[in-house]
Amino acid sequence: MTLTNIISAIGNNSSIYPLIVRDCGIEAPSKILIARNENKKESKELANDATREKIIDEYATSAIWLGGIPAVECIADKFISKKGYNPNVNIKLFKEEQNKNASNIFQGIEYNINKFKNIQEKDVQEAIADLVKVKNNKPLFEGLLTKKFFAATIIPTVIMGFILPKLNFALTAKLRKNKSEQKSSPQPQAPNLLSNKNINFTGNITSTIANLRTVDKMAISDGGLTVGRVSTSRNKDEGYVNAFRMIGSMILNFVTPAYIAKGLDKTSNKLFKINVNLDPKILSNKDFISAIKENKFELPKSNSAKDLFEFIDSKPTSLFSQMAQEMKKVSYLESGYRDPRKYVDINDLANFRTEVVKFIETAKISKNIEKFAQKAKWIKCANILANVGISSFLLAGVLPKLQYEFNKLITGSYADPGLRKQ
Repeated sequence: MTLTNIISAIGNNSSIYPLIVRDCGIEAPSKILIARNENKKESKELANDATREKIIDEYATSAIWLGGIPAVECIADKFISKKGYNPNVNIKLFKEEQNKNASNIFQGIEYNINKFKNIQEKDVQEAIADLVKVKNNKPLFEGLLTKKFFAATIIPTVIMGFILPKLNFALTAKLRKNKSEQKSSPQPQAPNLLSNKNINFTGNITSTIANLRTVDKMAISDGGLTVGRVSTSRNKDEGYVNAFRMIGSMILNFVTPAYIAKGLDKTSNKLFKINVNLDPKILSNKDFISAIKENKFELPKSNSAKDLFEFIDSKPTSLFSQMAQEMKKVSYLESGYRDPRKYVDINDLANFRTEVVKFIETAKISKNIEKFAQKAKWIKCANILANVGISSFLLAGVLPKLQYEFNKLITGSYADPGLRKQ
């Protein structure tokens, strides 16, 4: 993977890659260090306990949070496949979509079946068979996807929010007990964490939840995690601090980065007169730059659904169609035909066309298109890295410090409230 692809991945706020970088690479180590330093103001013993709890909490939670949903969904997809259904069929297709100002339908399960059924390519026929099977068993398929959603969000949430904190607290309690016994007895006992005893919807709703991105499901899990962490807190003060920390983390993880990205791109557009709304992978595409230079880049006639679908279906090998596929706006089968099981977000595709047109227009009036594109790419990469840096600073530096100031305000101490000896 090239440097541009890496930066592109961590700049996609709709994916989990920025979360991986911030959560595991920057946020966790910083939070652990801050927790140790703040608790050390009270005592070394508290600092040691806080450090151990924070290491377990941060990295175990990150592993479950980042990997739990994809893992459960993978298992669920295998189960759905064994039932004879293709989990890749998008149930948004159950609604036949048509142009706002016209009666003609341009997308839907019935429409897609009729449009592609006479194409004799093997992969197209397999896709049509998948659509027919789902169409004829809509309630059952919707039920399977609903169960998949709940399994993928509830299981990781329960483990992160309820089980892990209990185990972590039990370990601290056991180690403290052993340490106390060591002072009066020469034969300490090994800790045994297992001894802790405290250890169908409508189609519209199903369509909504089935099409949530992994990052959206992680946001839902984060909400459940907040409830779990507050409810499993060892005392009232720890509950308040956990609520403050978790709510702040949700905002900085899922809301703030998108606004920072928009602000940076908008500022760059004004300062440098360059459209940097396209992905770095597009800006570094040599064929794209050559096509602009030679005035050979083909585009759909307009942003209407009719023109967009007509273009991507009749010209799948065009540069625009291939770029749209790379940006996950459209999916093609190996035979070259569009995958009729996949839903095309026409507004997203139209916005993509708009940004491409804007870039082409500004590139054409520049003195050197290659240098213009190169400059746009590095500005965009710089914006992405700046976004990660700013977000990480807020998450890893500002929020933890505010958390301990809040802690000091309500308890009169910097020590983690749950570690106070009752």
